[in-house]
Amino acid sequence: MDMNFVFISPQFPHTYWNFCDRLHRNGVNVLGIGDSPYEELEGCLKGALTEYYRVNSLDHYDEVLRAVGFFTFKYGKIDWVESNNEYWLLQDARLRTDFNMNTGTKVDGIERYKSKAAMKPYYAKAKIPTARCHKITTLEAAYGFLEQTGYPVIVKPDVGVGANDTCKLENREAVEAFFAELPKTPYVMEEFVEGDICSYDVITDSRCEPLFESMTVWPPSIMDIVNKKADLAYYTAAEVPGELRKLGRAAIRAFKVKSRFVHLEFFRLTKAKKGLGKAGDFVGLEVNMRPAGGYTPDMMNFAHATDVYQIWADMVTADRRLLPDSKNHHCCVYASRRSCYQYVHSHEEILEKYGQRIKMCEIMPPLMHAAMGEQMYTAYVDDQDAVAEFIRFVHEKKRDAGEQNDK
Repeated sequence: MDMNFVFISPQFPHTYWNFCDRLHRNGVNVLGIGDSPYEELEGCLKGALTEYYRVNSLDHYDEVLRAVGFFTFKYGKIDWVESNNEYWLLQDARLRTDFNMNTGTKVDGIERYKSKAAMKPYYAKAKIPTARCHKITTLEAAYGFLEQTGYPVIVKPDVGVGANDTCKLENREAVEAFFAELPKTPYVMEEFVEGDICSYDVITDSRCEPLFESMTVWPPSIMDIVNKKADLAYYTAAEVPGELRKLGRAAIRAFKVKSRFVHLEFFRLTKAKKGLGKAGDFVGLEVNMRPAGGYTPDMMNFAHATDVYQIWADMVTADRRLLPDSKNHHCCVYASRRSCYQYVHSHEEILEKYGQRIKMCEIMPPLMHAAMGEQMYTAYVDDQDAVAEFIRFVHEKKRDAGEQNDK
């Protein structure tokens, strides 16, 4: 197969070598561009790459542009460029535009994927309820919005990754304090919704049809995980509820999600919200045009006894799913710890109790510590009761540490 695929930053997260490996197995020339020295790449990644081009910084677009130009001169026209990383979405789109690639979103279509405010009309097109949103301009305009929604509200960057720089404003004093040090980057204010975050994770073909679907249930507030250094736990469910599947498919059609592995976030209401729905209903939160963060793709593999990396690679090369659907579905749960706390159960006790059910166990990269914790454990279990027990066992703190945390 004469296909040239440029993979941006293939070394991070480190499990992304799997994307490159499956492309390589499918006969693709996988051309990596990154800012890590070649000798520091893992052997499994080196074996999957046809060639690697190191730049001083991936933030320097001219360097990356020259790298793609070099690959074009050496291997011919580049068919795909992809990072599967939120941070590089705009850069990916610029490269597709500059090199006239039609296998992904170009610059003129990226706003609906990056801007939280720009997402709202597409949810409306899909007839998916979403929280009311206001682009922050003046204090007076914000008070006009608050008259409609009441307190609390969430403020967050209009374009941002995860829960970074997100906070909840619960009263007039908090709003005035926020405006007193108003960030220079565009922000949005959104009505507060009480619910669990459930992601619809999907690999689509070129016709916006799903080739793989999964649901992961996240804590109600990733913001608190980051801002309050809370312990993180979440799980990939064995099945996707029918209503979430319906709304997720409507969203990928409205947003025209073609040939991508994406992560769409929904609230599952824990209490009724006027204008949005009753407890248990799903409400659109935001779309992320890349796979779920951290090692969540691996959790999907463990939960569904499949290989999402291969499904994705087959989408790239064949525009269809070649792996059969497994009937062997479980839950897969992630729980992490922080070094600032003392826990009841030791590392060794966790490994002894769960044994072969532990599928991943490692120290997370420092860049992920704020959101993902430090020492992580990932296990597959039979049901949601077992999910809750695993989280309790990993996270149970010694009383003194717990009291310190409360303070």
